[in-house]
Amino acid sequence: MPGMYDPAQLRTFLAVAQTLSFTAAARRLGVRQSTVSQHVRRLEDATGRQLFARDTHRVDLTADGEAMLGFARTILAAHERASAYFTGTRLRGRLRFGASEDFVQTRLPEILQTFRRDHPEVELELTVELSGTLHRQLEAGRLDLVLAKRRTGDVHGQLVWQDALVWIGAPGLRLDPDRPVPLVVFPPPGITRARALEVLEEQGRSWRIACTSGSLSGLVAAAHAGLGVMAHTRGLVPPGLEPVPARAGLPELGAVDFVLLHGRRRGGAQQAADALATAILAGGDRLIRGVRGREPA
Repeated sequence: MPGMYDPAQLRTFLAVAQTLSFTAAARRLGVRQSTVSQHVRRLEDATGRQLFARDTHRVDLTADGEAMLGFARTILAAHERASAYFTGTRLRGRLRFGASEDFVQTRLPEILQTFRRDHPEVELELTVELSGTLHRQLEAGRLDLVLAKRRTGDVHGQLVWQDALVWIGAPGLRLDPDRPVPLVVFPPPGITRARALEVLEEQGRSWRIACTSGSLSGLVAAAHAGLGVMAHTRGLVPPGLEPVPARAGLPELGAVDFVLLHGRRRGGAQQAADALATAILAGGDRLIRGVRGREPA
């Protein structure tokens, strides 16, 4: 029965499912790691199923955990709608939301569509840009909420999930080890661009820019044409492209964090930003799983 599932435990479950880390989930929720473990254990007791397969090195969703994702989102969404209805609160105002280019081909539009349906009096203004540009616009007060990559070493922002960066290219693409690596990159201040150049320089590997575009669609088209390789989030690999084999000898790119960052406005804009942030955190796993084709029924 839906009543057997505590919303707090479901939010904790989603945080762990999206970050695949009890430690990162605790930081995101602002609670102790022991509280996260307790919530997961109680939810597993309530379902009678194991939701995570975990050891000392990694955390993965089980098949039942994958199934619980959809149920958790549905229950939490109903909980939020009921709360808004019975408290009589209706959000109003203008919300300036920025999302990085990484989400152009994901299911973010579905999350935004649901938000607009639930909050019809909020005037939502969407800006799609490079993560670095969105950080600057937020700092300048031109945005109220941003969903973007976090610069390496930064700690600010509310973690949505962490994933690996990988080199991707067209199937069958071959790289000549004696020639510069052809790169398909965003222009500055692209965060993946900066990371790609950094690791190649550290390895002493020569490189050249084969394509620069501020549009993810432009980069994907260039990669499909075999012009070069691009650094991209593993969970958001566009259809028709694939990770470059290890035998190519390209250096490891490390991990990347996707975070929510709030602006400095108050009142209606801040309340709307908080509501949209809650919706993104509740459905954040859909952004990756929708691309991978693993969206549970």
